[in-house]
Amino acid sequence: MTQYWFRPKRYGYGCTPVTWEGWAVTFAFPAALLISIAAMELWAGRPNFVAWMIWAACVAVATGCFVQFSRRKTDGEWRWRWGERSDGQPS
Repeated sequence: MTQYWFRPKRYGYGCTPVTWEGWAVTFAFPAALLISIAAMELWAGRPNFVAWMIWAACVAVATGCFVQFSRRKTDGEWRWRWGERSDGQPS
């Protein structure tokens, strides 16, 4: 049985964490990005344009992987949501 770490957002598009694992992954991803920025600053320096472009490509791939992982661990589909209607039905 699959345990879901996220649930679809009530308003808007995407998901929100509902378990400690979901929250851990959600906080770990931006923390890893901040650490990678500091590492790039120390390793490559600001004027190294090629290194920063390679870093940006790696961040884009990592972000895509995070989004796909979140989709797989979400209890429901990702779609635009407007909340619930007054009769309790989803809109």
